[in-house]
Amino acid sequence: MNLNVNSTHKKLIFTKGINDLIFKHSLLNFCRASIFAENNQLNNIFLQQLLQQILETSLIEWLAVLFGIAQVWLAWKNNTMNFYAGIISVCLFTYVFYSIELYAESLLNLYYFVVSIAGIFLWREGNKLPVTFTSRTDGWKAFAIALISWMILYGVLRTFTKSNVPFLDALVTSLAWAGTWLMIKRKVENWIVLNLSNVIAIPLQFYKGLELTALLTLIYVVIAIIGYLEWRKIALSNEVPE
Repeated sequence: MNLNVNSTHKKLIFTKGINDLIFKHSLLNFCRASIFAENNQLNNIFLQQLLQQILETSLIEWLAVLFGIAQVWLAWKNNTMNFYAGIISVCLFTYVFYSIELYAESLLNLYYFVVSIAGIFLWREGNKLPVTFTSRTDGWKAFAIALISWMILYGVLRTFTKSNVPFLDALVTSLAWAGTWLMIKRKVENWIVLNLSNVIAIPLQFYKGLELTALLTLIYVVIAIIGYLEWRKIALSNEVPE
């Protein structure tokens, strides 16, 4: 009799354990499905908002983006025409950034305009410098350009403008100035410095409602990585064996 009771008791315990496992497994699957559905819903909402914001993008920003893509692609191809596309792009972006109170980036584009004019002459076949790695002296010069310009821009933005992002706005601009100076001198590391500026600029542009420009900057990041690898090969081939 006791044996039968023990056996029945064990069966009940075993059955209860199985039922508990099934319940826990079902609960876990339900939680996973709920989280997955919620994530999908959030992703759909984000994509819908992003698509709506892109559709509402002004014609000026669209043109600035298209010429900007052309400029970076031509620079990657080592083509002087990149400066002509850049001149059009920066003129349009100067207006776009100024209208949303990104004053330093607006000023940055005026700087790009001057640099693009200079680049047309410096990249001509007769004046074209070889692609090389940055020397220690040029590296320190680029660092000085970034640091001094950031200090000046940050002070000006905080004191004389309504900018609510003076630190990042000044940082994006100062790094871009240093990177562009290295590009004019055809230094491989220009792509690294410019990409630092781009990576910081992307969340700043999303924050300011420039979704299309932020996506363009993301394209810049990809092209800059490819450009760095391409220019590095060229620089290595230009080095004279000792």
